[in-house]
Amino acid sequence: MHDQEPFQSSHPGSLTPQAAIEKLGSARQRIVEQLSRVIVGQRDVIDELLISLFSRGHCLLEGVPGLAKTLMISTLARTLNLSFSRIQFTPDLMPADITGTEILEENRSTGGREHRFVEGALFANIVLADEINRTPPKTQAALLEAMQERQVTVGRTRHPLADPFFVLATQNPIEQEGTYPLPEAQQDRFMFKVFVRYPSFDDEFEVARRTTARLDASVEPVLRGEEIVELQQIVREVPISDHLIRYTLSLVRQTRVGGPGVPPFVAEHVAWGAGPRAVQFLILGAKARALLEGRTHVTCDDVKTLARPVLRHRLVLSFAAESEGITADAVIGRILEATPTQQDELTGDARFQAIFAS
Repeated sequence: MHDQEPFQSSHPGSLTPQAAIEKLGSARQRIVEQLSRVIVGQRDVIDELLISLFSRGHCLLEGVPGLAKTLMISTLARTLNLSFSRIQFTPDLMPADITGTEILEENRSTGGREHRFVEGALFANIVLADEINRTPPKTQAALLEAMQERQVTVGRTRHPLADPFFVLATQNPIEQEGTYPLPEAQQDRFMFKVFVRYPSFDDEFEVARRTTARLDASVEPVLRGEEIVELQQIVREVPISDHLIRYTLSLVRQTRVGGPGVPPFVAEHVAWGAGPRAVQFLILGAKARALLEGRTHVTCDDVKTLARPVLRHRLVLSFAAESEGITADAVIGRILEATPTQQDELTGDARFQAIFAS
């Protein structure tokens, strides 16, 4: 790996690289074991949730009803020994219902009246925003400050949220009546958009067997909140080479129509491309994936594996692409194929030289 710096923590008393790998690997194994008591299959989804968690990101899960999205998230919260809050998004839900509100309360000892803030459902470590596309934009927007700044502002007072803070939102892709699609700006706050797909025959067979028999599945906590915060900091200290940063930038900048070096098929099928958050999340996710895989260095495979969940909700497809049935994943796949992974091939290509010089 070119330009690779050794992995060495800058915080006194923190874990050594090997200890960090062992702790993350052990935590991953124990979490998966606990989840498997309740959830059948869905390993890719679980891995992406864990990568997002240890990268300090948020996740948007999309899938048809009945695929255990809500159950998976609530079970994950129990395995992490974190406070959990579930918000059922409906058309009549108001911003104050999730952020909290100030009430006027009489002080019995003094007889005076004073304002007191009553916390909303956002004040938890893991927040499940169930069917987020069923509530109007005003309430959807109430999540923006919480997700980005990890605080809630009511009146002139800022109220910090819990740490760690993790928003997991679900949405149904097939129902259109009574839904409000998330604006692109809010989708950009989510690190991943994860597709929860139908299970395989064997997995669905096991689901049918388990859920129609006597239920006896208990879940034990694996990690405390302070341990998760420590692991999130360690993820950021994993080194990444300059070549892989250029490779990541190359992938993202090829989605921006009108820029130098953009392939013709992108100009034809994409209306708007991904912004800088995509680069940041790709790098952080690749670092977390490397540690979870037992490595102290990032590889191109880490970036390539996470390209679709990071980029798919950040690309706005053109009318031509939608009319031809071309998906964001298909465009991302072609970009991956058109981008060399070797350093000399990448830097020696005239098209990518134009991207680097822009």
